[in-house]
Amino acid sequence: MTRKTSLTMESNQSNQHNSLLASEADSQRTLYPYVTGTSVVAIKYKDGILMASDMGGSYGSTLRYKSVERIKPVGKHSLLGASGEISDFQEILRYLDELILYDNMWDDGNSLGPKEVHSYLTRVMYNRRNKFNPLWNSLILGGVKNGHKYLGMVSMIGVNFEDDHVATGFGNHLARPILRDEWHENLSFEDGVKLLEKCMRVLLYRDRSAINKLQIAKITEEGVTVSQPYSLKTFWGFSAFQNPTVGAEGSWWVVVRWVRPNPDQKKLRRPPLLLPLILPPRSPQLAANLDA
Repeated sequence: MTRKTSLTMESNQSNQHNSLLASEADSQRTLYPYVTGTSVVAIKYKDGILMASDMGGSYGSTLRYKSVERIKPVGKHSLLGASGEISDFQEILRYLDELILYDNMWDDGNSLGPKEVHSYLTRVMYNRRNKFNPLWNSLILGGVKNGHKYLGMVSMIGVNFEDDHVATGFGNHLARPILRDEWHENLSFEDGVKLLEKCMRVLLYRDRSAINKLQIAKITEEGVTVSQPYSLKTFWGFSAFQNPTVGAEGSWWVVVRWVRPNPDQKKLRRPPLLLPLILPPRSPQLAANLDA
C-alpha cells in the first residue's frame, strides 16, 4: 500500500467519524407533534390533589391509540399529567427518573417535593425553548408534602404558574370556567371526582380529540392512586347535536343581479352594474329574490 493510498483511507475514515459526530450533535426531538394527547384537568381538594385525563393518542387528526396513560407518579410526593407530544412526554419522564434517582442516592432522609419538581420542569422547558428545540408538551404537576398541597402547570415554552385548579389544551377554555364557578377548597373526594367528570364530559362533547376512556388520579400524604380506565355516561339526544346548523348564523349568501342603467335601453354602451344583495341564509326574502 502506497503512502498516498494510506492517507486517502485515513481521510475517508476521519470524514465518516466526523459525519457521525455531527449527526449525533444535530439530533433533535420533536419539532412538530405527531402523536398527541389532549386536555388534562387537575384540582385541589380537602385531602390532596385530583387529576383527570383521557387515554387517547391522536396521529394528526386520526385517533390512533386509545390506551395512552398520560398521568404518572413522580417520586413520593408528586403527580405529573401531560398533554401534547407523547414521545416528548416519555423523554420528560426519563429526565425525572434520573432526577429522582440522583435525589435518592443521597440517602439523607429527605426527598424532592412537588414545588422542587415543578421548578425543575420550568427550567427544562424554558431551556429547550431557548434552543429552538422545544419539548412539545403542556405539563401539570401536583402533589402533597408535609401537609402542603401544591398544584402548578408549565407550558412548552416555560410559562408557569400555580393555582387551585389548572388545565391544559381545550381544558383551559372549556373546563376552567366550570371550575371557577363550582370549585371550593373544602371539596370532598366524591365531589371532586364529580366535578372532574363534569369537565371531562364537556370536553368529550366539544373536543374532537377526546375519547370516552379516562383515568382519575389522586395524591395525598399516603401516596398516589391512579384509577383503572373507565367511561362516562353521556347523552347525545340534544337537538343541537342532532342538527347543529338549525338557527345558526352561519355564512351569508350573496345574491347577484345584473341591472341595466336604463331599463328601456336595449343595448348597453357600458358594462352593467354589479349590485350585490346580501341576505342571511334561509331568509324568506331570499327565495322571493331568487324567483324574481
